[in-house]
Amino acid sequence: MEDIKKTELFERTPIPKAFLTLTIPTIMSSLVMIFYNLADTFFVGMLNDPIQNSAVTLAAPVMMAFYAITNLFGVGSSSMMSRAMGRHDFETVYKSSAFGFWCGAICALTLSIVTTAFKVPLLSLLGATDETYVATSEYMLWTVTCGALPSILNVLLSNMVRAEGSALHASIGTMSGCLFNIILDPLFILPQFLNMGAVGAGLATFVSNCFACIYYFVLLIVRRQKTYVCIDPRKFSFEKEIVLGVFGVGIPAAIQNLLNVMGMTIFNNLTASFGPDAVAGMGIAQKVNQVAFSVAMGLSQGIMPLIGYNFASKNITRMKKTVLFSVRISVIFLIIATIFFRVNSENLVRLFMSNDEIVYIGARILRGFCLTLVFIAIDFITVGIFQACGKGGISLVFAVLRKVIFEIPFTVIFNKIVPLYGLAYAQTFAEILLSIIATVVLLMFFRKIEMDKKLKNDVKTNN
Repeated sequence: MEDIKKTELFERTPIPKAFLTLTIPTIMSSLVMIFYNLADTFFVGMLNDPIQNSAVTLAAPVMMAFYAITNLFGVGSSSMMSRAMGRHDFETVYKSSAFGFWCGAICALTLSIVTTAFKVPLLSLLGATDETYVATSEYMLWTVTCGALPSILNVLLSNMVRAEGSALHASIGTMSGCLFNIILDPLFILPQFLNMGAVGAGLATFVSNCFACIYYFVLLIVRRQKTYVCIDPRKFSFEKEIVLGVFGVGIPAAIQNLLNVMGMTIFNNLTASFGPDAVAGMGIAQKVNQVAFSVAMGLSQGIMPLIGYNFASKNITRMKKTVLFSVRISVIFLIIATIFFRVNSENLVRLFMSNDEIVYIGARILRGFCLTLVFIAIDFITVGIFQACGKGGISLVFAVLRKVIFEIPFTVIFNKIVPLYGLAYAQTFAEILLSIIATVVLLMFFRKIEMDKKLKNDVKTNN
């Protein structure tokens, strides 16, 4: 089955229009995700109860495991789908999506069972005490025991729907769940309503993820004659081509997530040594910078289906034009964001906290953080290109370079040279070096695929 409208989008729609069609919904979804991630912490924080706040914080590492699974099967299967669509190999598209969906579901159920069966030692490992044990256990009942499956399937289906070019529907599903969660949080958490505390936050997350999953399932039923996303168990198989194709991109993406967690843990520990004001200032600066950061991330994810499709269909010219247009738009926007953040750093931090000491710390850190934005956009687009093209190994190399070789050592070194404030510039220097490497590697990559295409054309001509 071939959907002419999707083929038109990937093959013939002018690049600016195709770019906007795929990236704007993805960027909007990323921005809504920021508010979604802050919702539990914000409303539980309104209770001024450290035990309730601790429950949300202590469960965070388990929630991080969700991202590893969604990266493994979501990014892996969506990349495989886009490339198979580019070859007009629709049977592989169906099998890739079915493989990603059912493997993700199996892993989610396994995670639920294991965490529930070993709840006592797990909570102890997470740092739960006699005081925080009950609240953390009840929060994880809804977010992990009951919530792992809808949470993971929500993200998996979003990735797959986006891979076939339906970025708007992918974003509607994600955003509807996020907005529903934000609405439910105060109703379930706050004392003037149901007064459930952290447990209410967990329940709101569970219900909102179920709502998003229902949206995707209804979408697949309604569009069953037009969608390439297949969750039919009869299409699920462990064919070598499917397994290697999904894991080849998915495993590096999952490892990238784990490296990000490791880097953030080290960064937070170094910041904590300077006291609560430093932690507060750093946290606010990160939240402000995250807005522009999410635009860069959403843009790189949005163009992946277009890149993967044209790479597989050998339309290298269109692929290159897409990359150049994306880099140009991203860099212009992020230069403007950098200037705005540096000029208005104190005012932006003061929106979150009026304490003069925290505003001073946060503003200085934000002025360092925002210098990263332009370079990180180039790095994100590069990694997205290699993931879209099935070059998971190269994207993993970039992840190792970013965190292990550059960012973590620079974080330690800069913190010693300029205590605390040096942390804000460590990532900038890491991303500058990585963007230089990314540019060189991308030029080599495009030169190689153009030479391969020319060689095949010469062979055909001689024959």
